[in-house]
Amino acid sequence: MTPSMRQTQIVELARQKGGVSVEQLVAVFAVTPQTIRKDLNLLCERGTLLRTHGGAIHPSGVENMEYEARRQIATAQKQAIGQAAAALIPDDASLFINIGTTTEAVSQALSGHHGLMVITNNINVANRLRTVPSIEVVIAGGVVRPADGGIVGEAAVDFIRQFKVDFAVIGVSAIDADGALLDFDFREVKVAQAIIANARHVIVVSDATKFARTAPVRIGHLSQAHTFITDHCPHASIRQICAEHGISLIETGLLADTGDTA
Repeated sequence: MTPSMRQTQIVELARQKGGVSVEQLVAVFAVTPQTIRKDLNLLCERGTLLRTHGGAIHPSGVENMEYEARRQIATAQKQAIGQAAAALIPDDASLFINIGTTTEAVSQALSGHHGLMVITNNINVANRLRTVPSIEVVIAGGVVRPADGGIVGEAAVDFIRQFKVDFAVIGVSAIDADGALLDFDFREVKVAQAIIANARHVIVVSDATKFARTAPVRIGHLSQAHTFITDHCPHASIRQICAEHGISLIETGLLADTGDTA
């Protein structure tokens, strides 16, 4: 089998399963781990797949991935984005944090703050910050999504609308080149829209892999944000939107590493 044939089959396997691991592919193709890593690196450089620790995922399969697997995508980039977002939020502020692995990275970076009031529909964020004595955590009520601990539905929307906060930290599943902010679950979108509408300063956080994805439900538009934080913005159109609407574009400069130690 030629390398190109093997790579074509790898892409198809990733599409069918949502993601593949180096270990799985070594068994399927009876080649060395080094050969598979080379294949995955090439496919990810082309943008066909997205690299994870120990393997890769197909962009169209991201919505079906387990939450723990999504945490492994661009981990270092999310941490840098989280630190950049936390640096914008002063002590004694009030803020919303919605569902997502990038927003969880923001919550982790906020653990050294004092006097914060954090309102969230993300059980993971609440659990992370509840042990910080100087931070008050308020959690929305509603339907708990089993896959990721997100709280969604009309009850959560009504709860969010009771507040008017200083900051909102918003994560998204995908960003189109025209600035559309997208997600997979219309129930979560309604919560995110309520969060945006009831915050004085909206911070959108997203690693660059979100530009390679698509999702069916529209949250809103990047022009509704005040700050956009990413590791790298590959689209001139996004830069133009930020410039035209006075959005502060922060790029951490920590690009995705396609290497693998698995």
